[in-house]
Amino acid sequence: MFDNLGILGVIHLVIVIWAVLHIVQSTSDTLPKALWIVFVLVLPVLGIIVWFFFGPRGRRMA
Repeated sequence: MFDNLGILGVIHLVIVIWAVLHIVQSTSDTLPKALWIVFVLVLPVLGIIVWFFFGPRGRRMA
């Protein structure tokens, strides 16, 4: 059904969604969150790598 590039695309999409969800749930202010989300969406591979090492940490407690 999927060729190799299709499977990699789906994996990449899942990772981007996971990163955006973690950014939204972080304890950072709204502006840094928005900037990280834009960075991850505009430069997906580089954005995810940079976010993983330097992005906001922690989650809000509901």
